Amino acid sequence: MKKEVAAAAVAAASHKRPSRFRGNKLQWELPAISIAMLAALSIFHISRGTPDSIETVVLNWNYVGEALWSHLWLSVSAAVIAAAIAIPVGVFLTRANSKWAMTGALTVANIGQATPVIGVLVILALILGIGPGTAIIALVAFSFLPVLRNTLVGLQGVDPTLIQAARGMGMRKSQILFAIELPLAAQKIISGFRTALVFSIGAATLATFINAGGLGEAIVIGLKLNRISILLTGAVLVSALVLILDWLVGILEVAMTPRGLD
Repeated sequence: MKKEVAAAAVAAASHKRPSRFRGNKLQWELPAISIAMLAALSIFHISRGTPDSIETVVLNWNYVGEALWSHLWLSVSAAVIAAAIAIPVGVFLTRANSKWAMTGALTVANIGQATPVIGVLVILALILGIGPGTAIIALVAFSFLPVLRNTLVGLQGVDPTLIQAARGMGMRKSQILFAIELPLAAQKIISGFRTALVFSIGAATLATFINAGGLGEAIVIGLKLNRISILLTGAVLVSALVLILDWLVGILEVAMTPRGLD
């Protein structure tokens, strides 16, 4: 019975519409741009002819595939870990109802994002050593704020009358949180995760400086050895990866949005 009441409350708050996927919410231009970038990169390589000995070492399927997977694993892992920490912290802060606790948490999160990623990477590498683990910790610190901030905004934006009505129905605090508050705040939370993922993918290019892999290695090689083809390959792949993952999480954001709030 309580679940039915909660579902009715969410439906009433969101004013149901036939479909979540209306209009331009999915931003189809993002995958189109990424495909166009990859096509242009392919045409560039074909038009250049046979690569030289240095380009051959980097511009092959094994190297590119490994670097791409490493970059994807670093950035997605960091964003997921940041969300797994930030969402519970955001829930706790809204329950604690303490301005000091909220101010302190946001200050720490702001420090993590305001500090240059390369500085955090170097400091952590000196303390923890080099490698992917250290890079992920730095990326988590860099990606934490958007998820925490959006979790707070989403939960604080839930209509208080819905919560009062649920309490009047005898629902416990945990039931209200999972059945009403989090579903209504889901759009904001996923939007924060989307931002964190984009930040993480971009910052992960610096992970190469502590031997953590990623596509940043190709960019550095291209710069050091003055090989435009290698530099463009790394830069285009990072850009395409950002656009595609941003689009995919955008689909999830729309799908998780209660109808009527989209």
